[in-house]
Amino acid sequence: MDKLQAGSGGGKARVAAAKQHRSSSAAVPAEMRLEAALTRRWWWPPLRNRATVRTMALPALFVVAAVAAAAAFVLTAGWGSSSSNDMPTSSFFDGSEPPLNITDEHFLDGLLSADFRYMSCRSRYEFAVYHKTSSHKPSPYLIANLRKHEALQKRCGPGTAAHKKAVRRLDSGEGVVDDDDGCRYLVYISYRGLGNRMLGITSAFLYAVLTERVLLVDGGKDTGALFCEPFPGTTWLLPQAGWFSFSPLSRLQGYEGGSKENLGDMLQSGGITVSADGNVSWSAPRPPLYLYLHLSGSYGFHDKLFFCDAHQRLLGEVPWLFMWTDNYIVPGLFLTPAFSDELEAMFPEKESVFYHLGRYLFHPTNRVWHAIKSYYHANLADVDQRVGVQIRVFQKKQPPRFVLEQILSCLRDVKLLSGTKTDAAGGGNGTSSSFSRAVLVTSLSSWYYDRIRDEYGGRISGGVHQPSHEGRQRWRDAAHDMRALSEIYLLSMCDVLVTSGYSTFGYVAQGLAGLRPWVMPRAPMWAADWREELDPRDMPCRRADSVEPCFHAPSAYRCAAGRDVDLGKVSPYIRRCVDVKYGINLVNESSGQW
Repeated sequence: MDKLQAGSGGGKARVAAAKQHRSSSAAVPAEMRLEAALTRRWWWPPLRNRATVRTMALPALFVVAAVAAAAAFVLTAGWGSSSSNDMPTSSFFDGSEPPLNITDEHFLDGLLSADFRYMSCRSRYEFAVYHKTSSHKPSPYLIANLRKHEALQKRCGPGTAAHKKAVRRLDSGEGVVDDDDGCRYLVYISYRGLGNRMLGITSAFLYAVLTERVLLVDGGKDTGALFCEPFPGTTWLLPQAGWFSFSPLSRLQGYEGGSKENLGDMLQSGGITVSADGNVSWSAPRPPLYLYLHLSGSYGFHDKLFFCDAHQRLLGEVPWLFMWTDNYIVPGLFLTPAFSDELEAMFPEKESVFYHLGRYLFHPTNRVWHAIKSYYHANLADVDQRVGVQIRVFQKKQPPRFVLEQILSCLRDVKLLSGTKTDAAGGGNGTSSSFSRAVLVTSLSSWYYDRIRDEYGGRISGGVHQPSHEGRQRWRDAAHDMRALSEIYLLSMCDVLVTSGYSTFGYVAQGLAGLRPWVMPRAPMWAADWREELDPRDMPCRRADSVEPCFHAPSAYRCAAGRDVDLGKVSPYIRRCVDVKYGINLVNESSGQW
């Protein structure tokens, strides 16, 4: 696989490289939908290219059996119905070999470890082919910390003697003992939809690196179906406790909102003593075996003291931490003095945190990655520019026509689909030239896609496309999440993004792509009326200040000062989000770097 050279305006180079990367000469049918790709356990060339099949070096009996199995599955099973909960259970075979010349680009300039087999997770090394070559490289200090953390995960992770001992002590209540082997754990409790979970996992991982804890994800089979393992030689999945287990690990989903083991509750109940000078200590003779951290959008004042140095010193004494969050708390970690120096060393470019960590952690499994590639090559590959439009409506009473007009006005005002390349459309050099575009629409509804296609379909050479329309979001539905993950990655392969405010789905796509999107204002789901927080004088969309996701619910309390502060003025690299007036995100201190 040749190294892809594609910057702004490099669409044709990207197309050429992508074509070389295809696993066979078989053409993918243009009408293939993402749902259809996800139904296939075995991908096979279409009938008109059956000659390709005959050239494959496979035993005749295996070929016949595979074709028959593929035909039977495609005819009898599928994900065309949004109510289906089925999930592919086997991998696919496409006859391709690992690339002979894997370069630094495929390892994302040292971000990824080389200690994985190519075929076990093809997205890990193929991801770079479908994205622009970036000048934003991970720092040597970040890479060193990732390798160090991988060694910790392998030494203390599930299946090791250290992990078995730690679980036994947790279950029996033995407490902290002197022969500690240095293995401490952070369990991320899966919560809400896929976008929230990916942001929460990234936040938990960064906190685990900063505090030298093993990250374990309580995601059930859903996480394993979506993502490859990010750490070589071990798993990041929390082993499931037995049905009749009394382990604290068996009650993780029951901690929402309150628990006597919660940091905030312990501060209020006296389990943690706060002295007059602000120091904190355990009221009991020894620290607890585990502590729950409630860091969701609804958390209270005492929960937010998590971001204080004194409380962080206390948490360092607890062997097990259980973190519940649907937030991207990374900007809050930057504002925690105990972590700020370390974070600044790891991320000289402040906007690159999710860009690097998201690419490091999240690699779609082979079945999902195959669906992503199939849809991309069928619909998005042969154009100079891909425009992604991500639509999320939180208020059910908000008139669809209002949302549609906002979308169309945004596309018109910033000239994203004018037929010429302009500076506003993302990287133009001040000249205009005719070039081809395709539009990718992602939405739970097909209504917006139909009307955008009616408006632009005849004028856009690459067409308007929508991979799926689920109707509604379904939590803890593996099939639904596989489709959602596919669409996130397809959006990240676009050159320009228009996203919906407040949407974590859009945040993840922009972070993986390294793009500052055009953001359409949206009323939040908790607003009493859909007009709340929407100003009719606002522009239909605004360019985001940062690639970074927004931290929707930061703590304004500064522990050292003992009072609330204006978070938009405390740091040169913290700014208010364009879509959430009380949210914050990380920005580069000098603008225009992306």
